[in-house]
Amino acid sequence: MEDLRASGQAVLARLGELPGGVCLLELAARRVDMELIGGATRDLLLGRSPRELDVVVDGDAASLAAELAARLPRPADGEADGSLETTVHERFGTALVSFQGGRIDLAARRSESYPAPGALPEVRAGTPDEDLARRDFTVNAIAVALGGPRAGGVRAAPHALEDLASERLRVLHERSFLDDPTRLLRLARYRARLGFEPEPRTGELAAQALAGGALASLSGSRVGNELRLALSEPDAVGAFAALEELGVLRALAPGLDFDRALARGALELLPGDASADLELLACLLLGAVARAGEGPLRALLDELEFVAADRDRAIGAATLAPALLERLEGLESPSQLREAVHRATLEAVALAGALGEAQGRPGAEAAARRWLIELRHVRLRITGDDLLAAGIPTGPEIGQRLDAALDLRLDGKLSDSSDAQLRAALEAAV
Repeated sequence: MEDLRASGQAVLARLGELPGGVCLLELAARRVDMELIGGATRDLLLGRSPRELDVVVDGDAASLAAELAARLPRPADGEADGSLETTVHERFGTALVSFQGGRIDLAARRSESYPAPGALPEVRAGTPDEDLARRDFTVNAIAVALGGPRAGGVRAAPHALEDLASERLRVLHERSFLDDPTRLLRLARYRARLGFEPEPRTGELAAQALAGGALASLSGSRVGNELRLALSEPDAVGAFAALEELGVLRALAPGLDFDRALARGALELLPGDASADLELLACLLLGAVARAGEGPLRALLDELEFVAADRDRAIGAATLAPALLERLEGLESPSQLREAVHRATLEAVALAGALGEAQGRPGAEAAARRWLIELRHVRLRITGDDLLAAGIPTGPEIGQRLDAALDLRLDGKLSDSSDAQLRAALEAAV
């Protein structure tokens, strides 16, 4: 018990160093019902920095959120607005306070029941033990008292502390994945983020739920939200690899698979001004688009509520990358490389290069790398306005002459002088 007490006091000390932590502790000093819980407690006990702070109280979370927001520091004159915002969800008795540097979730202690598999829970006021029991995994069912005579005291669901020490993920009851199948996707995210493995019975329950079609009871928006959360993980590649290994991707749609090595190779090639999220989504869709075409994947991403621009860019990269791979081999000049790829998205070129590396075609990988790192940044010192001023009429000829000059520049046949580039553009055979 002394070890637990010391652990709880260490959590309070660390909490005071985090954004919003001092304000929480000041509020808790006046009441006995506030506890830090969930992922925040888990991470602090592990010596990690939590992504957000989760707090439970008896009664009204919204009024506590208002008190907390009033205590949080405002930006000084001349500093950027901290974007302090409070959002209340009355149905679930929760409130979120977001501010510059942090997020704090506050919730009334509650009990949950599920009217049907995959349905949103029905909630009512609950006891502290009922609130622990509604959690997804035991390692998220640990609470530390923030104030009153129990400050620093630790409460935990059965097995929670030993599972935390042993790096295990365990559901709290046998129907956990059936009641809320989003926990199947969370299992993969926590596995990647924490490096924890499912304990054997939890692994069995997950496999049974997937085999029984549990994911079909969820709306597309809830599944899509979980996938977008996976994309936001610090190790998103690991999260999607865990989804693959657990069988979640195959259960979502036939043909969905994920190659960890290919994804890491594509991200290594991807420049900073491209989208890592869309690159990973393209990697996920690569095999399926080759088997089924774009139509079914477009319908799937619409059901999962991906925005249209992201949907089209990811599907486009997955569709184009294999053809780009063929174009990238055997090119003899930088201008030929430009012609092969300049209309493709950066995500498509990076994926094509990663495919080249995976298939033992180093020439294609090297060509993609050279384009992404070096050649795509080469620019002329002249523009269409210069050609118009020189007497070239408005129309496609302007672009054709600029392209001809750029090809010469890429191939090292034209200097960086604007005069030389203008002459070359005017003399180009178009």
